[in-house]
Amino acid sequence: MKNKINQTLVASLLVCSALLSPALSNAQTASATATSTNTEVVADDDRGYLVKVGDQAPDDFKLVLQDGKTTSLKELRGKIVVLQFTASWCSVCRKEMPHLETLWKNNKDKNFVLIGVDRDEPIATVQKFHKDMKISYPLALDPAADIFGRFANKKSGVTRNVVIDKTGKIVYLTRLYDEKEFADMAKAIEELVKKS
Repeated sequence: MKNKINQTLVASLLVCSALLSPALSNAQTASATATSTNTEVVADDDRGYLVKVGDQAPDDFKLVLQDGKTTSLKELRGKIVVLQFTASWCSVCRKEMPHLETLWKNNKDKNFVLIGVDRDEPIATVQKFHKDMKISYPLALDPAADIFGRFANKKSGVTRNVVIDKTGKIVYLTRLYDEKEFADMAKAIEELVKKS
């Protein structure tokens, strides 16, 4: 009798398990997909930016360059501007900078300005970084990452590029160095340069 009860119990558990297994599996897959999709949407949605394409770029700050000269986005209005947020310790920034140098050399005489904004490093470090990278576009100082903080959450990282049109509007944002994204940004800049 005891054996018969045990067999019935085991048989019942197997039937329940067989019936529930596909439902649980589907629910787990749906949940994982939703979680994955939501994470991707959030990550792709802002990538740490506080600004978005179409916004007027914050311009309530001065840019102090590595050679001591100063400028601002207000002074640069009427030009296409790229702010590249960078730092000497950032290996991805270093990988991207030669490509930015080429972009700069191809467009510097066409109403185009490229400024690297170095995140929270002293002037001696920024000057050495500029020299080591063999770039001709200027680097600006960003003590306490205050300029960076106008465009992106200070807890998020560099490298990133903000492309600003001649009216001061943000037209393109990049994060990290992705060849396709960089090529798309270069194409967008080329179109802006042609129009200006």
